[in-house]
Amino acid sequence: MRDYIRHRVKEVKPLPNYMLEVTFISNERKFYDVSLLFDKWEIFTLLKQIPKLFEQVHVVCKGYAVAWNDDIDLDCNELYYNGKNIGTMVDI
Repeated sequence: MRDYIRHRVKEVKPLPNYMLEVTFISNERKFYDVSLLFDKWEIFTLLKQIPKLFEQVHVVCKGYAVAWNDDIDLDCNELYYNGKNIGTMVDI
């Protein structure tokens, strides 16, 4: 069982093919494939159906989630534990 640590998001960027680049407050960075949710949760198919909606992703709830609108969001720990590690961003 994982320790209950909330890995808050500092920044999120939409990438091609329904990928997100997520930077956490720890400066860890991960890629997250949102397309894997299309068959799992019907609401996420709206990101394909509504032009430019995917690009509107933003950090909400002080970094505890990212969202596209009032109906579509992802928890910070979903992004952290199911994202692919791409390294650490060093603050300059």
